[in-house]
Amino acid sequence: MPESPIAETIGQAGRIVLGKERQIRLALTCFLARGHLLIEDLPGMGKTILAHVLAKLLGLDFHRIQCTADMLPADIMGVAIYDRGSGSFQFHPGPIFSQVVLVDEINRATPKTQSALLEAMEEHQVTCEGETRLLPEPFFVIATQNPYHQIGTFPLPESQLDRFLMRIEMGYPDHSAERELLSGADRRDMLNGLPPCLQPGQLIELQRNVILVHASPALIAYVQAIAEHTRRSPDYQIGLSPRAALALLRAARAWALIDQRDIVLPEDVQAVLPAIVGHRLHAPGGNTMPSSVEMAGKLVAAVPVP
Repeated sequence: MPESPIAETIGQAGRIVLGKERQIRLALTCFLARGHLLIEDLPGMGKTILAHVLAKLLGLDFHRIQCTADMLPADIMGVAIYDRGSGSFQFHPGPIFSQVVLVDEINRATPKTQSALLEAMEEHQVTCEGETRLLPEPFFVIATQNPYHQIGTFPLPESQLDRFLMRIEMGYPDHSAERELLSGADRRDMLNGLPPCLQPGQLIELQRNVILVHASPALIAYVQAIAEHTRRSPDYQIGLSPRAALALLRAARAWALIDQRDIVLPEDVQAVLPAIVGHRLHAPGGNTMPSSVEMAGKLVAAVPVP
């Protein structure tokens, strides 16, 4: 039986990004659910290479934006330049007009520049020079950020964090994966010969199929119960919003589709829960929250499956 394009994509990505099958699968889940992905970890952990690999395997147009403290919104969206020949201003689109946009070290950009991404991520359009311009389809933002304690970072506000469907962490590779990484070919060189496993049209079709994955009334009640628990519990400063609950359900549907199932199970919700809640829930009074995995584990323990 031939391997499905999704399984082939995960397998090919695993040859480049070693020992990170769960992170690859979560990132692909985010793409299928029409979401944007935030990758947070220390420098040099493979955040950028993961974005390159996924764009290559999905056959999508790709641009990278390296954020710095002196970057302006026009550096992302584009600018109109006067053309003497035509006697008019001609708009030169910025790197945001790509199917996959890697915003590297997003929290090194100032809040003004960060805000240039809000409309693009939510509406799939940008307003430049008084005119609204549509972005290509499909459109994904993959942003990476360094830990907040590092010098020269500007924390993302909650409103922007909520635009990211998922947040994941790469983590250190295990012993065998790191040994293979040290002994093998350069990962960036391996990218050059990587053929796409999907075409943009196939990806759009898969995104449409995500909506068709059945979620029973009991499953929807489970998602709602998780959201309501975070709103009632004193462990969280602010509970999950309706948009976060929708994100959880959509991601669970995409996770089920990757498993080639047409129905969502509670296990699908639990599998994507850490990536959904980790950047949305905060402890009251500035206390430190547990890791996203521990936080999701507490929620799973506190909310019974219907």
